[in-house]
Amino acid sequence: MKIIFLGAPGAGKGTQAEIVAERLSIPTISTGAIIREAVKAETAMGTAAKQFMDAGALVPDDVVIGIINERLSQKDCEGGFILDGFPRTVPQAEALDKMGVEIDVVLSLEVADEAIVERMSGRRVCDKCGASFHVKYKPAKDGEHCDKCGAVLSMRRDDAPEVVQSRLAIYHSTTEPLKEYYGNKGILKTVDGQEEVSDTTALTLAALGV
Repeated sequence: MKIIFLGAPGAGKGTQAEIVAERLSIPTISTGAIIREAVKAETAMGTAAKQFMDAGALVPDDVVIGIINERLSQKDCEGGFILDGFPRTVPQAEALDKMGVEIDVVLSLEVADEAIVERMSGRRVCDKCGASFHVKYKPAKDGEHCDKCGAVLSMRRDDAPEVVQSRLAIYHSTTEPLKEYYGNKGILKTVDGQEEVSDTTALTLAALGV
């Protein structure tokens, strides 16, 4: 099965993609991860991507698509795969179509912006041992210090409400139009994200029929 996972930052699509990948014994292909792998392996596309990254620029679509194409041609993708984080735009989706990649299902994980802001801005991490907590869902005993090592907890810069809201705005303007694109192809399925990961997983597996 060839699947694309869509969802706003913090919606939990990466978690669900990993669960489905394990269930179906297919690889999850994360754009960021395969770009780093291509750079490390010094493939032609990886070398091109490194030039943009070293210059502090975004890797352009044609290079990203080339790296995706390299990855999808590997043997472990023959039985299917999950794309997580690609395509991000309609032009990228059109490029995927031109490559001859036939997607079976596009699953969009729906979570309200307010819930995502609460979920992400509530995260707290220990800079010393790396333990993670959440002010609502997994609070530290005193709310300020790591239960494991006693160091002070902090909020990641990317989890600040204003940063999360900015990322959500970009998602709505550039990536969300993919729902209409794939809806018109008749392969879009939507799942409402639940508070419990296991409940979201049950709905996701049911939507995929696995």
